[in-house]
Amino acid sequence: MKMKYLIYIASFVSLTFTSACKKLIEIDGPKTSLSTLDIYSSDATAIGTITSLYANMASGLLNATSEFTSLSCIAGLSADELTLFSRANNFTLSSFYQNNLTNNNLGYWKDTYSRLYLVNAAIEGLTSSEGLTPAVKQHLLGEAKFMRAFYYFYLVNLYGDVPLVISTEYTSNDLIPKSSRLQIYDQIIIDLRYAEGLLSDQYLKADAVTAYPIGAEERVRPTKAAAMALMSRTFLFRGEWSNAERQATLVIDNKVNYKLESLDRVFLKNNMEAIWQLQPINRGVNTRDAGLFLLPVSGPSASYPVYISESLIDAFELSDQRRNAWLRSITANGVVYFYPYKYKVPQTNVTNTPITEYSTVMRLAEQYLIRAEARAHQGNISGAISDLDEIRKRAGLSLVGQINPDINQMDLLELILKEKQLEFFTEWGHRWLDIKRTNRIDALMTVITPKKGNLNGWKSYQQYYPIHIRELNTNPNLTPTPGY
Repeated sequence: MKMKYLIYIASFVSLTFTSACKKLIEIDGPKTSLSTLDIYSSDATAIGTITSLYANMASGLLNATSEFTSLSCIAGLSADELTLFSRANNFTLSSFYQNNLTNNNLGYWKDTYSRLYLVNAAIEGLTSSEGLTPAVKQHLLGEAKFMRAFYYFYLVNLYGDVPLVISTEYTSNDLIPKSSRLQIYDQIIIDLRYAEGLLSDQYLKADAVTAYPIGAEERVRPTKAAAMALMSRTFLFRGEWSNAERQATLVIDNKVNYKLESLDRVFLKNNMEAIWQLQPINRGVNTRDAGLFLLPVSGPSASYPVYISESLIDAFELSDQRRNAWLRSITANGVVYFYPYKYKVPQTNVTNTPITEYSTVMRLAEQYLIRAEARAHQGNISGAISDLDEIRKRAGLSLVGQINPDINQMDLLELILKEKQLEFFTEWGHRWLDIKRTNRIDALMTVITPKKGNLNGWKSYQQYYPIHIRELNTNPNLTPTPGY
């Protein structure tokens, strides 16, 4: 077991050097295979270890449950954002779409814990290394702590209670039981506070030391703002409103690096709304989202299996400019199909396809809506309205502060959640996670699930994904997701 993981680390890093985008790496790859001692003895291989995480996320297929990049599709199907065109042609997508999963369905579990092993090994290796440039060691350790928090944020929100693995001690890790969601969130906060103290305020070049000039950044390595942004989201999910507001404010007030962009610029590479993006590493590909979501003139098919749900289309006001900027439609066989148009550059096999879009993992608009919700919960109605109206103004909608300044707290919270739905549709599972954390999922999915063809109806336990039977058989102390 231990030898398997050592080989995994070495091969993963080696793969990164040979396949990841030159702009992100900008260093020569190793000429021979690596041992774990070699990995953390030089700046180049240590950087490659962390970079491998971003490269793998960027290359992951969106209709496979291996990397969280696929949540834009998978969680969109689980919720009420997407419709699956043909349930007969894709067992995986159909199971998520119909909320009809079993512990025989593959999920994010196995691959994510493999990534966490790599992260934990990096944290241990970086901490003990004496051969790295101090600034490189500091920043990479911050990135590794951030990535561990990032992976656990999604694990705990997709699966509920999960094992908390923060070391590479394989003999105990193979038998570790679940920790509570509260414990997982505590560790996420610990890691993010650690990362915040280590990461740079500026975006760094591939050497993990040199900052890009302002206005010329590649926003593909996490910064201090990324740690703050994920922390504000985590506090929001925990119901710690003042902490969520405080962290969001730190990001919003960083106006040198961040601002809300016009709707046509939000998903361009390195735009100023982006807090963290993934750089494409595959030939002819800007983003995987475009490859999956952009429908051809012939309409949806087995190769283009998803389109925007009717309920999401109906949620938009006709005057909402996001409907015009971020949605398109085609008519095929007399049926109108809407599809996401946030990412506009289709996949090609042409090597020199211009790279104009990066997959956006975190962006500033979320921080405004986090702060709006946190303020509303604390009774700061005017402050919440002000943040909400920043997003509505960009969308071309009437401002709440003008048409309904006396709105009550409950109605304001509903409006903020709807704004989040319309702003972040098909982005990283926001909708699926939001309806769970706000306890709206049962009421919504009781109506939606039968419309997807699940004749057994919605069961509350289905808000969490099941653990595959192979994982359960491997670890006798691991219990199934309740209900499965």
